[in-house]
Amino acid sequence: METMTRTEELIALENQYGAHNYHPLPVVLEKGNGVHVWDVEGKKYYDFLSAYSAVNQGHCHPHLVETMQRQTEKLTLTSRAFYNAELGKFDKFMSDFFNFDKVLPMNSGAEAVETALKLCRKWGHEVKGVKETTGKIIVCDQNFHGRTTTIISFSSDPDAKNGYGPYTPGFEMIPYNDLDALEKALDGEDVIGFMVEPIQGEAGVVVPDADYIPKAAAMCKEHNVLFIADEVQTGIARTGSLLRVCGDCSCENKCEQQATYTRPDILILGKALSGGMYPVSAVLADDPIMLCIQPGQHGSTFGGNPIAAQVAMAALEVVSNENLAQNARKLGERFRAGMQAIIDKRDLVSLVRGRGLLNAIVINDSPDSKTAWNICVRLAENGLLAKPTHGNIIRFAPPLVMTEEQMDECIAIIEKTLAEF
Repeated sequence: METMTRTEELIALENQYGAHNYHPLPVVLEKGNGVHVWDVEGKKYYDFLSAYSAVNQGHCHPHLVETMQRQTEKLTLTSRAFYNAELGKFDKFMSDFFNFDKVLPMNSGAEAVETALKLCRKWGHEVKGVKETTGKIIVCDQNFHGRTTTIISFSSDPDAKNGYGPYTPGFEMIPYNDLDALEKALDGEDVIGFMVEPIQGEAGVVVPDADYIPKAAAMCKEHNVLFIADEVQTGIARTGSLLRVCGDCSCENKCEQQATYTRPDILILGKALSGGMYPVSAVLADDPIMLCIQPGQHGSTFGGNPIAAQVAMAALEVVSNENLAQNARKLGERFRAGMQAIIDKRDLVSLVRGRGLLNAIVINDSPDSKTAWNICVRLAENGLLAKPTHGNIIRFAPPLVMTEEQMDECIAIIEKTLAEF
């Protein structure tokens, strides 16, 4: 009988005892450092997914590791029944860093989105005066805001939505990057919010027109509707600026000080706020919105715990101190130029798109084909990890600590792999 490899043993173990709600590439990872990860057989890979942009600071960044180790030896959890010595520091740090009056900490991105939706509804009822039974929030098709029951109720992805009804009412879906559709949807007294991803990541890194976000925000303000930016994936320097709502700025300073910045009424953060170390998410807003929620009306046992507070501050310090937004902008241009050079020579790839180090290529095949999946399997064999989305699209999002030399090596790996097809 043939002996199973350690990879095969661990995959079989997960398949036998774990829920089948994911379809991973057949790679079992054991160690990570910077832009690299290693599997249980010792093979080294470039990570071009970054845990869906949660590991912007690179795997096991020493400042984050030291911060987390120090705090775990001191105090891990109190719940919010008591004050803890770290949360107030975190609140002030976040308020100063992102220029909002208040922050409400949670754990996952989906929890932060749910929090923003509840906050919007509370504001709509108590401030705008819309009835609880009629308040409406506008969203976009092809969105991905999480997987809770409420969130998938306004999803257009059948895999995410089908079979989970009855669905939560109170949402209207419009086409993405369509200001005329938004203008029409805003024409109603019961509309209280518009929630949007500045770039749609899960949909295949769909980048809207340059004026879409600022004009959408201005339209919301005109109609007294809250503009809610879901920056769970696009935020924390991923797209070449601190936040994607900063636009395509080339500043070296904090982006909210620039003319290109579109200030949302509610900002949702997650993923890289954790540095890939510990679940941390946050919702930011000014007092007239945030103070609609009073004690007992919303909460989380782990939200705002001492480890999360310390890790999140350290994660943002790394982004700022190591100029990761600027590096993402520079390397993103280099990556897209490399992909375009491949497109110019081959018919297999029809398009490259993205901003900063959130990019995707479109494979010239049907979304129902296995081509993109097979390419990702071959990429792994050649030492680079990426994952397809929406059938024929491959998303590329490496840690932002990558160097130019490493990027050139990765472009060469991708070109070699595509040549094999």
